[in-house]
Amino acid sequence: MAIISTFLNRACFLGALLAIPGLCLSQDIKDPEKTTPNTQPTNAPAIKPLRALRPDIQISHVMTVEPKAVRLLYQAKTGDLWYTTFDGDVYQIKNNKDATPASQKVFSAQEHGIIRLQGAVFLDNTLFLCGNTSVNNGKGTTGRMVRYDLGTPGKPTMTEVFNTVEYGTNKTTFDHGWNALEVSPDGKYIYVNSGARTDHGEVQDNGGLYPNARNGALTGNIFRFPISAKNVLLPNDLVKLKADGYLYAEGIRNAYDLAFDGEGNLFGVSNSPDYDMPEDMFWIREGHHYGFPWVMGGIENPQQYPDWQPSPETDPFINKFAHAWQVRYFHNDPEFPKRPEGVKFTPGVQNLGPDANEYRTNAGKVVDGDQTGITISTFTPHASPLGLLFDKKKVLAKDLKGDGFVIRYSLGARSSLMKPFTEEGADLLHLDLTYNKAADNYFVKTTRLVDGFKEASDAVMVGNEVYVIEYGGRVGGNLWKITLPKDSKAKITEFVSQNNSK
Repeated sequence: MAIISTFLNRACFLGALLAIPGLCLSQDIKDPEKTTPNTQPTNAPAIKPLRALRPDIQISHVMTVEPKAVRLLYQAKTGDLWYTTFDGDVYQIKNNKDATPASQKVFSAQEHGIIRLQGAVFLDNTLFLCGNTSVNNGKGTTGRMVRYDLGTPGKPTMTEVFNTVEYGTNKTTFDHGWNALEVSPDGKYIYVNSGARTDHGEVQDNGGLYPNARNGALTGNIFRFPISAKNVLLPNDLVKLKADGYLYAEGIRNAYDLAFDGEGNLFGVSNSPDYDMPEDMFWIREGHHYGFPWVMGGIENPQQYPDWQPSPETDPFINKFAHAWQVRYFHNDPEFPKRPEGVKFTPGVQNLGPDANEYRTNAGKVVDGDQTGITISTFTPHASPLGLLFDKKKVLAKDLKGDGFVIRYSLGARSSLMKPFTEEGADLLHLDLTYNKAADNYFVKTTRLVDGFKEASDAVMVGNEVYVIEYGGRVGGNLWKITLPKDSKAKITEFVSQNNSK
């Protein structure tokens, strides 16, 4: 399912880190008209608290945020939290030490040129932004990444990292765009995901303007750029992208969040299509192909077979409420591209349970992997995993130390596609990963820690605290702080600043 279509249509402390003078953007941004106080409308519903699923977890509500919040950022150099919205606004959170923290707008789409802003990350005092533009009267698009140097006095300077050539957007909700960003542990490279422009590889020609367009070289892949790259023009040419060293990995439908673990392994969490396929987590390695559009969630895409005649009456993996069925994106498709010859697809991380491991058998029955002993790739279908993060500094208590965490956007009880599998979801999951040498892959034990989120879209870890932001639709969501148990001997060196009000 599409992450942003999910966002738009379903209805990521213990002290203070003092900012270094001249390096903190808060010194240069003083426009009170751009600051939104953290006040709730008088008729706003009461904020429903989250629920901790173990007694050593504490939860607190930090503030309400602006509508359509997509990315949550931590600027380690200053200790500040930031967030971005789908429409292109970039906010810094001010007055953390007060009872009324506020969102202060720093940049807008008019300044950076990205009207669908879905990717953002900090490296020291450099802010990277990534997403899509609109061209050809809204019928086409280009991918775009820029960076701002916030470490110099005065107005921050912007550099264009890359732009792509034009390619067709479409009328569907499944045009995922350029989104997740992650910086390599050594600070030399930046990685970016470009999600598929289709649900499952079907033709999306935008009313015939882009004939026979499915997924080209610029979508459904992971890219990598030198951290200092600038003014790069990316062609819609797979051979050229590989030769230039920008194409890192292929065949991932939409890895909407990327994260390195403490050992330097890159992982990504992806969402699968409207077909009842599990949601993948991948160990992403250079040169690997992960199967899209021929395999998703460890299941073959039936549309690749010329004799397939889809119907919810005969295929239990098609939910009659699925958008891709209702608009007939599932259809007999004899022109579906053939698999690339000589390419071995790399499977997803295998979920051992006990949570988020429900799946549909070949016979069409929904079962729990705990009962069958079968692993899946990786999470419950239609869960929309987001906000992937790791305890890279190993400050957490023993049973969590060095492990991963991810949030599930969807709540099964309110999702017509996910409900056949579970009523759970909208939660924070603990990921205990183990490498299996024989399989050359990771297996994961998955356990629920917190639930009750409403459209949680991203998360960051600062010390032993996990901050989770909610998308918030048209009215705005919430920012939560979840304090996880820490190792009593661990020294925490990262904190959210309490002194950025000036």
